[in-house]
Amino acid sequence: MSHSNEIINDKPVALVTGANQGIGFQVAKELTENGYTVLVGSRNPENGGKAAKSIGANAYAIQLDVTDQASIAAAASKIKNDFGRLDLLVNNAAISHAGKPGRTLEELMQSGKASVASIDEVRAVYETNVFGVLAVTQALLPILLEAPSARIVNVSSGVGSLTLNSNPDFPYRKGFGVTYAGSKTALNAITVSFAI
Repeated sequence: MSHSNEIINDKPVALVTGANQGIGFQVAKELTENGYTVLVGSRNPENGGKAAKSIGANAYAIQLDVTDQASIAAAASKIKNDFGRLDLLVNNAAISHAGKPGRTLEELMQSGKASVASIDEVRAVYETNVFGVLAVTQALLPILLEAPSARIVNVSSGVGSLTLNSNPDFPYRKGFGVTYAGSKTALNAITVSFAI
């Protein structure tokens, strides 16, 4: 679906990755309520379409798999061509694990320990949570830089904090693993690097 820039251009445009469910969906919903045109980024176009329809008139589904460079390039091109601007990028898409489904939190914490973590699972989680954010941000930076006051928000987690996890009194310290928590530590580094 193509949109006229004249119609869309009067509102700031936000892209929320992984916006078809959870935190991303809620962020997208609240952004539309605060005057944004919101692009609901979703790997699965059908899920993105349902989410956008549920959010309302100023939400548009955009197919975006943050682990697929062609998908990222297509989304960047579509945003530039159909909306003509991007004022806010919310890098929300993330996965907590990529191993066997149905594991308990305790099992996930055990399997994420550096001494036993599956390299393939760590790689898969980093592919979405770290490299995906880097790739999406790099692809959209030229469009963001054209906006008068663009913002980038990377959704991280306290579990990725080196400061907190270095404190022996931190209650969640024993759950600090190299998979999800480590990916959020790397995301924090990317966030600081972009800020600098």
